[in-house]
Amino acid sequence: MANDIGAFFDADPDKVEAAKGVANHLRRFWDPRMRRQIVAHYRSGGTGLKDVTRAAVSMLADEAPSPDPAPARPEPPARR
Repeated sequence: MANDIGAFFDADPDKVEAAKGVANHLRRFWDPRMRRQIVAHYRSGGTGLKDVTRAAVSMLADEAPSPDPAPARPEPPARR
């Protein structure tokens, strides 16, 4: 689906603007869970993403917090 959106914006001769258009579309119309999934896919190699789509998802990845390698454990209560 992201590549289909990218194909629409890829008609713009300015590929930076095309990528910004794709990123804006994903921000506005995709559920946050979907955006997290596409960013995770990008971070794991992004197999299958076309150039403009990859650039757009890269922009989203730069905005998203990096995933923690392991969930933080709560500190034990202080002993008295």
